Amino acid sequence: MNLAAEIRNRLEPLEPLELELTDESESHRGHAGYRDGGGTHWRLAIVSPRFAGQSVVARHRMVYQALGNLMQNPIHALAITARAPEETKGKQ
Repeated sequence: MNLAAEIRNRLEPLEPLELELTDESESHRGHAGYRDGGGTHWRLAIVSPRFAGQSVVARHRMVYQALGNLMQNPIHALAITARAPEETKGKQ
């Protein structure tokens, strides 16, 4: 299983209604944590009913917990946008 598929698989317990995952590693070439082949720097946009009533910090913690040891290696950086479904109404 490739890393993007593993990330998506680990986020399934959050019951995402929408999930956009982008490997931005190449734009960080030469920066700390970059490795040839990518998979080090990611951008995640996720919508989940599990985020309802949770603070931004709590939502990020939920994502980090779901990803577990992937956050130590190979993921070096993860930019997260985490919203509850009611926060996406009218946003496209």
